Amino acid sequence: MALITDFPLFLVSVAFISLSGVLMPGPLFAVMLEKAAKNKAAGALIALGHGVVEFPLMFLIFFLLSEFEVPWAVQAGVGIVGGVLMIFMGLQTFRNRDKQDTARAASKQDSLLAGIRTTAANPGFILWWLTIGTALVLNAELFGLAGFSIFAGLHWSCDLVWYTVVAFLVFQSRRFWTRRVSQTITFFCVAVLTGFGAWFLGSGLWQVISTLA
Repeated sequence: MALITDFPLFLVSVAFISLSGVLMPGPLFAVMLEKAAKNKAAGALIALGHGVVEFPLMFLIFFLLSEFEVPWAVQAGVGIVGGVLMIFMGLQTFRNRDKQDTARAASKQDSLLAGIRTTAANPGFILWWLTIGTALVLNAELFGLAGFSIFAGLHWSCDLVWYTVVAFLVFQSRRFWTRRVSQTITFFCVAVLTGFGAWFLGSGLWQVISTLA
């Protein structure tokens, strides 16, 4: 792998790679849309919850995992377990579709926890850090712990800015959100969560079957 030895150029590449990931609709984005209709700070809170999982993982890779090849069994296990958890989250969202938040504080806490749960259950997030993310960490090691810390902060900032802006825009347009629109958003979230979950679960199982066959 060719490494970028110029730090500013490396940061530019990190920004582009990070944005290419965060701009793709996924489970975290779907959950953010649902929460943003009730709380304009939902995007920032979900990004904060995302960071609670992401920062330790980034530093773990930096200190321990960047030089090790991830076994196929681990990748398959991540897909299977994460897929099951995401399907469960989708079913829970469907079951709670008619429940309303009774307090603003509860909504804020729920957004933060939603960011943590969705990130931790998303196998795509883990696999991204075990592949592309690990490659970026290897490059960041050229610039020491300080350079890596800047890299980690920049990567997370892309998430923070995107989710904060989108959530604020969704909240500002909430007066246009009828019950039908709200239910449509909920069903979209359910479809994304269960769809991604089924895909990752199937991929993990197929990897096991194809490897052992």
